[in-house]
Amino acid sequence: MKRTVVLLSVVAFVTAIPTGAVLKLPTAGIAYANPRSAAASKTPTRPVHTYSIVARDSLTGELGVAVQSHWFSVGPVVPWAKAGVGAVATQSLVEISYGPLGLELMQAGKTARQALDALLVADPNRDVRQVAMIDTEGRVAVHTGENCIAEAGHHAGNQYSVQANLMERSTVWGAMAKAYETTSGDLAERMLAALEAAQDEGGDIRGKQSAAIIIVKPGSSGRPYTDRLMDLRVEDHPTPVKELRRLVKVHRAYDYMNEGDEHMAIGDAASALIAYGQAAELLPDNIEVKFWAAITMMTNGRETEAMAYFQDVFEADEKWREVVKRLPPAGLLPEDEELIAKILSAGQ
Repeated sequence: MKRTVVLLSVVAFVTAIPTGAVLKLPTAGIAYANPRSAAASKTPTRPVHTYSIVARDSLTGELGVAVQSHWFSVGPVVPWAKAGVGAVATQSLVEISYGPLGLELMQAGKTARQALDALLVADPNRDVRQVAMIDTEGRVAVHTGENCIAEAGHHAGNQYSVQANLMERSTVWGAMAKAYETTSGDLAERMLAALEAAQDEGGDIRGKQSAAIIIVKPGSSGRPYTDRLMDLRVEDHPTPVKELRRLVKVHRAYDYMNEGDEHMAIGDAASALIAYGQAAELLPDNIEVKFWAAITMMTNGRETEAMAYFQDVFEADEKWREVVKRLPPAGLLPEDEELIAKILSAGQ
């Protein structure tokens, strides 16, 4: 698309400017159209009207984006984040390329403000865009175009920005800011609180449909698959923010499960039991969590507790008995026929 080509040329220009230098953005040859004109309307756009938050945790340095919209599958469109670089939310009549190009500029050493300004100056439809960026230093830049559909606005705070458009009331972003600032907990918890406050204040005037949250590490390890701490999406749901909170809870539980597995891999059964126990507390009805906690308990002298867990698991689904039989060859249970028989006797 023509506008994306122009934005890419600006990225190439800006990344060549030394960090710290005053940016003089190229404007010659760029035609700015009224976004309501016929010419502008020929440019395809996605009407992803929404509310979102970009933020940096001042204690951990983690960066994140959380969003809700009355639009199917908002996750691949609005939120962008990269460890050691920054985070972006691009919405309203959305130009998706603000996400990857904003990250590219910040990775090249530009501040959030420099990156956003560079892209806005090259966008003929910037008056219908709403974009927020935050860099690894917690510096925020946010733009709400004058032709974004009311109610539209934003609030930039200390290492965060909340923004919304097509809301039921103009108090939505203020409620988001207050919730984020007054909620305790980690970055995920505080961003969820901001989304919930937006919905409690009326949210998107059209309703609700999808939501997403991304959190990345403060620095890059060179392995992107380990740098993304959380990446959850609710594609289509009657209460997407509520469902997103549930998924975050499940995610936390499985983080504990993974931690338990890592402890078991190095023979630290005591630490594994603690981690599995924390997972079970979060998801007491989750059979998968109970099963692996029971396996660890059974092989570490806590037979009574383990057998109670195994009984719950087998009563829920008999197929887990077959899973037990397959564990000894994989080294996850001793090759001990008496032990295996005892486990399989649970609930019988």
